Amino acid sequence: MATTRAECRIAAPTPAVYRALLDPEAVQRWMVPDGMTSEVHEFEAREGGRFRISLTYDDTTATGKTAANTDTFHGTFVRLVPDGEVVQQIVFETDDPSLTGTMTITYRLAPGGDGTTVVGIHEGLPDGVDPAANELGWRMSMRKLAALVEST
Repeated sequence: MATTRAECRIAAPTPAVYRALLDPEAVQRWMVPDGMTSEVHEFEAREGGRFRISLTYDDTTATGKTAANTDTFHGTFVRLVPDGEVVQQIVFETDDPSLTGTMTITYRLAPGGDGTTVVGIHEGLPDGVDPAANELGWRMSMRKLAALVEST
């Protein structure tokens, strides 16, 4: 099982970045790679709280992990450290054994200077997920997170 990591410097205060990690409307806007749309089905931003999200490819011929062109995953918030860290465990909703297993996603926030450094770590990628594609998706999403938070 692989691990990917992405880092982004955001020109916004750490509390604003932390809020965007836990706001379902913000998550629907930023936590989606280019070429996909997001739908947040459930989102309880508290330790032990659950969430469920679907990402659908704009290209209707793309192959999804859950349905024809959709990746759906669900999980729980494991740890929330205000303005410091968000830890989630997630599972893809799939029948493909190469895509099963519990993954851990950690967002670490570090204030400094005129903004916040966000480090995202995705541990336990199933064998059926290409780490390079996962890392690229992370970078796209973090770029959207930066644009969203910096514009408010």
